[in-house]
Amino acid sequence: MNNEIESTKITGNLTDKEIFLKIWTSPREVFKFVNDNHYDKYMHILLFLAGISRAFERATVKDLGDKMPLWGLLGFCIVFGGLLGWISYYLYAALLSWTGKWLDGKGDRTSILRILSYAKTPALVGLLFLIPQIGIYGIELFKAEGDITSAGLVSNIFFYGSMFLEFVLGIWSLVLCVIAVSEVQKFSIGKSILNLLLPVLIFVVPLIIVGMIFQVF
Repeated sequence: MNNEIESTKITGNLTDKEIFLKIWTSPREVFKFVNDNHYDKYMHILLFLAGISRAFERATVKDLGDKMPLWGLLGFCIVFGGLLGWISYYLYAALLSWTGKWLDGKGDRTSILRILSYAKTPALVGLLFLIPQIGIYGIELFKAEGDITSAGLVSNIFFYGSMFLEFVLGIWSLVLCVIAVSEVQKFSIGKSILNLLLPVLIFVVPLIIVGMIFQVF
């Protein structure tokens, strides 16, 4: 164990602990270390957790609490959300690599996937807030007209405070994604933002338009 930690320090001067601490204050340094050393030690678990986080977000937006019990919703988000989330990030990384080549990007699919997994760290912290939220409000949290105001003043303050913190963490995670792609693709910040948007503009928007056309006819 000591030899493993020492090896990490020699390779890039960052230990596991330093990676997850410095990503908040010195993200460029962390992303350079991850990219240069192909550091994927936590990549798979981070992607799985990112998938779970997205699944719970969609469960709230789609009001899945109106359609299934709490235990079913939790199982769906944790198991299928984690797996499908990993697949979606894998595909997104492939698209970023492909469209990035139009801008003369240097990163391949694997390197982009690796670095994006660490960029999602702040958003994953939001999962820690979700646990007490579910404990207090249960299935009401995922219903269209769920009762999330009758739990008491302290609980409500905690709920809305944690919602605000989750929003801030989500924004910071997006910023880290821009910096991460900038590092791995060797882009300016502007080109990095464009690279992140291109897959959405080229694939998602046309699919939405086609879907709207089919709904009309």
